[in-house]
Amino acid sequence: MSLPRTATTFAPPVMEARRWLDGVTFAEDRPLINVSQAAPVDPPPEALRRHIAEVALNMPEAHLYGPVLGLPELRAEVAAQFGTAYGGTIAPSQVAITSGCNQAFCAAITALAGQGDEVILPVPWYFNHKMWLDMMGVKAVPLATGAGLLPDPDAARTLITDRTRAIVLVTPNNPGGVEYPADLVRAFYDLARETGLRLIVDETYRDFDSRTGAPHDLFNDPDWSDTLVQLYSFSKAYRLTGHRVGAMLSSEALLAEVEKFLDTVTICPNQLGQHAALWGMQNLSQWLSGERAEILDRRAAITDAMPTLEAQGWELMGLGAYFAYLRHPFAQSSDALAPALVREAGVLCLPGTMFMPEGNPAGGEQLRIAFANVDRGGISTLFDRLAAVSFDKREE
Repeated sequence: MSLPRTATTFAPPVMEARRWLDGVTFAEDRPLINVSQAAPVDPPPEALRRHIAEVALNMPEAHLYGPVLGLPELRAEVAAQFGTAYGGTIAPSQVAITSGCNQAFCAAITALAGQGDEVILPVPWYFNHKMWLDMMGVKAVPLATGAGLLPDPDAARTLITDRTRAIVLVTPNNPGGVEYPADLVRAFYDLARETGLRLIVDETYRDFDSRTGAPHDLFNDPDWSDTLVQLYSFSKAYRLTGHRVGAMLSSEALLAEVEKFLDTVTICPNQLGQHAALWGMQNLSQWLSGERAEILDRRAAITDAMPTLEAQGWELMGLGAYFAYLRHPFAQSSDALAPALVREAGVLCLPGTMFMPEGNPAGGEQLRIAFANVDRGGISTLFDRLAAVSFDKREE
């Protein structure tokens, strides 16, 4: 008897981590520091909330089914703004709006791969990507990363088989935070094009990239849509996590396959969320610049605070967007350390074992810190707490 699809993968990591809080109390002068999830906790800016309310009150069609691939106006806006930002030509028909970026990934994999196929994922990987591949019966092939958590195209080439269908890159990276250099992304694109694969580039955190200008030049290729599947999320940019709005950019032929999946799963993306995303793209660029500046300041605060941890044997492996990825100095594995940190330090973070293949020893030495909801002062307090933790150290 075969297993149900959901039984082929692990429990949602963020939900598992929240259960570590059960039965634990925190003093008023030492509250929990929650750095477990990469999602803004504040609501959208008031102007955007007012626009959502106006659409809800005055646009009857916003409460009905809409086009499966999204509002034409939003698809056109994404095509225009991305085309300008990346210096390429993108047609509205090459854009699909999805119910969040996670759904965009799920739709892309469903349209590209079947039972027994393979997809290459750099490790540490984003756990929801691994979960969906598991449930689809698609083998996730781990691609080890080297210095700076950067994947190697030559190493990826050795993993390609006749069952490989795609290579996935997340940049800025979740969980590592690192921003992949443009020439590295281009090298993976050239590899995918040469070998007939799709390159899926998840840029959920692109609005918080520390670099100026386009993070890659792939849209400059007039035939980009034959190889590239670019994913995006409006959730982080405009604090629309609860509205579930994402985007996929690829060929019309692939989007025709994606449409089958979307029509079966959600029928259409959330209409209010789509109108919010459109209004945000058209009106909130200055506000978003301020949000980016704040995130970059928090990233700088991590760098400023690291000597406190380095003195205790910690190592900063990756930093950027919403994430700091750390190597801890303790003998116990991170899957035991992370729950212990809740009790001993009042800190909730995720262990590296949640981002690695089962049995990979490196995951036991790593922790992910999602710092987007912790300001500069909170980061200083966080690092002081971690530095004060006293467990047996690992023998190097």
